[in-house]
Amino acid sequence: MKIGVPRAFAYYAYYPFIITFFEELGLEVVVSDPTSKEIIDAGVEDAVAEACVPLKLYHGHVKNLMDRVDYVFVPRLVRVNQEATFCPKFLGLPDILVCTVENFDNMLEVRVDIRNSGKKLFQLCRLVAKKFNRGFLKTWKAFKKAEESYRKYREEFLKGAIPPLGIGVQDDKADVRLGVVGYPYLLYDPYVSLDIINKLIKMGVYVVTPEMVPEEVKKKYAGKLKKTLFWTFSNSVLRTAFHFLETGMVDGIIHVTAFGCGPDFIVDKIIELEAKERNVPFLTVTFDEHTGQEGVNTRLEAFIDMLKRKKAKEAILV
Repeated sequence: MKIGVPRAFAYYAYYPFIITFFEELGLEVVVSDPTSKEIIDAGVEDAVAEACVPLKLYHGHVKNLMDRVDYVFVPRLVRVNQEATFCPKFLGLPDILVCTVENFDNMLEVRVDIRNSGKKLFQLCRLVAKKFNRGFLKTWKAFKKAEESYRKYREEFLKGAIPPLGIGVQDDKADVRLGVVGYPYLLYDPYVSLDIINKLIKMGVYVVTPEMVPEEVKKKYAGKLKKTLFWTFSNSVLRTAFHFLETGMVDGIIHVTAFGCGPDFIVDKIIELEAKERNVPFLTVTFDEHTGQEGVNTRLEAFIDMLKRKKAKEAILV
């Protein structure tokens, strides 16, 4: 039995748990190929024109898998905590795919609404395992192995590594420390983000992303806005940016966003205004399926050069 896992959306946030769980159940896991022009083009063919590039990309990854596996795992992400839901493209993802991808009749739809409850997560895993005729004990062992795999994944981030990109613990003596915020399915897909994180590291930058900030630290900034945002990933990005701005732990912030993303438009404007108020350098880099390498490279080089000049000037004044 082969289960396909699209390398998009929730993959970059939760793939250690997902892959380990299915493998421990005794299933063969097939992850879609790394994002390429062919995959994006295949997604653009079916997705509505107004969709953001991550949604178009998901269509392409599904099409890359659907003829190679028995089932394609498509989670309907609703809630993983008590305060927010995922954005509408996550909530309606299975419905969108059924209406847009022809002959997609082997979807394994799983509704994820666990509200930060380990018990509810196990109950969900139990329902999935029953579909493959796996018993309670087998499911429990797979669940615990998946939890451990996910815990180690998060610990690697906290040490300064970026595991989805294969980046080990970074050099803490880098000339510039930069907060790079954005949704995981943008930051950690090197094709759609034009490998922005590796580019920055090669420029002598120590990169800090939202996943490298402990959840309990981000929660301290929940009261910075009068009202919590509706979306899980948006709250994570915004609170991470507040942490960077309040602690002064970074020399500047780059917000990586997707063209056409409604929630990100709000997040970007809030970060921009807060950064301006604190005189912290801020740059927005927006991606879609047409974004070119050279334009992004030029903007990054200019931004890093400006940060280095600013630090040098401040050192002279001190």
